[in-house]
Amino acid sequence: MSKDKPDIIAKMRTLISETVNHVGELAIVEGWVHLRRDHGKLIFLSLRDRSGMLQIVVNANVSEDAYKAVKDVKPEFAVKIKGIVKKRPDNAVDKSSIAGSVELEAKEIIILAKAETLPFDMGGKNLNLELPTLLDNRGLTLRHPKIASIFKVQETLIDSFRQACKKKGFTEYQSPVIIPQGAEGGSEVFEIKYFNHKAYLAQSPQFYKQIMVGVFERVFSVNKTLRAEPSVTTRHLTEVTTLDVEFGFIESWFDVIDMAEYVIKFMIESINDQNADILKTHNVSIPKMAAKIPQLKLREAQEIIFKRTGRDNRQDPDLQPEDEREICKWALENKGSDLVFVTHYPVSKRPFYTFEDTEDPGYTLSFDLIGQGTEWLTGGQRINDYNKLVQNAKKRGIDLEKSEIYLQAFRYGMPPEGGFSFGSERITMNILGLKNVREASLFPRDMERVDERFSH
Repeated sequence: MSKDKPDIIAKMRTLISETVNHVGELAIVEGWVHLRRDHGKLIFLSLRDRSGMLQIVVNANVSEDAYKAVKDVKPEFAVKIKGIVKKRPDNAVDKSSIAGSVELEAKEIIILAKAETLPFDMGGKNLNLELPTLLDNRGLTLRHPKIASIFKVQETLIDSFRQACKKKGFTEYQSPVIIPQGAEGGSEVFEIKYFNHKAYLAQSPQFYKQIMVGVFERVFSVNKTLRAEPSVTTRHLTEVTTLDVEFGFIESWFDVIDMAEYVIKFMIESINDQNADILKTHNVSIPKMAAKIPQLKLREAQEIIFKRTGRDNRQDPDLQPEDEREICKWALENKGSDLVFVTHYPVSKRPFYTFEDTEDPGYTLSFDLIGQGTEWLTGGQRINDYNKLVQNAKKRGIDLEKSEIYLQAFRYGMPPEGGFSFGSERITMNILGLKNVREASLFPRDMERVDERFSH
């Protein structure tokens, strides 16, 4: 059919999700051909648009024009189709589809864009590909409904994070990506040439969110953060999207941990409310949450792990990955919770700005949230005393001249404050039961990949 045919162009497009409201009417739909099935003079197409999937019936006895036009149509062709919306027989209803109760009997078909033959089958409910193949063809594999659904859940996570913060009076701000030095010291930063100067890519928005407490009191941000960690694991990425919170005038560090609990519960409940169909597709349910997320000091957690497994990591300054999995098993068995806060990490393990517990010297008023066996969040109370902050910064080799804007905020009345940061990819991975955090990143960056794998 001609692309400039007036009768099909003039009529407004109907989204697939809205076709159920137009039974018996003429409608025009647009989308990608997801699947094609030929049965003689009957051809069935599964059409995909942003709202869902719809069965298209092309019958040579009903429309010879449509039948001729569909002859060369293959999966991933972008098409425009005019036809009559019809109710499907009760025994043919697809309950997994938003438009599964109807189909479109095609009258006219226009090819908007052709597609090459797919390198693998995209028509199944699952996309059974090895991770390298999945990521090497990212622009294509993201089109698969089950893969795309991962990022609808991630959208809900980020959007509900924003909602939760706004409900508590927080202001959103944007943190810079180019920074004069790392917020945490050490070498886990990417050095860049910044005109005639040396600068770095932000490993954390920490300095800036603390500065902004002096402006708006309660702030949050959604950031891209980058860490030059030489790590190739199923749970580490070089570039991650972090969800950061910081707020002032706290009474104690418990205010910070309580806020973190409120936010993560809001996020998880939002996923359950908004993405129940996706959870079902992935055959998972939201994490079990106790009325109050259990809290353990690091030393208590390590003692529990030692008694349960005989594995003695009681002198370690942090939990090992197997320890995180074990303490979550304990929390689920004994507290009915897939989530557990582990607190009081050693001063040596935490950044220079972390508040030391005066009642438990050598340990900090800090915490990690361990969810379903993986660290989801880290946070705590910060040092707000200028002199103490400078003293600690010097000990850790922080360049005070490059930190002048940061320290300035503390010379001029910084109240007691604290905050926390989520890793959105890790939470997405855990909730959906994915095997590798790269599956929860649209375009993952790691030591071996920037879109394409590096050749060796």
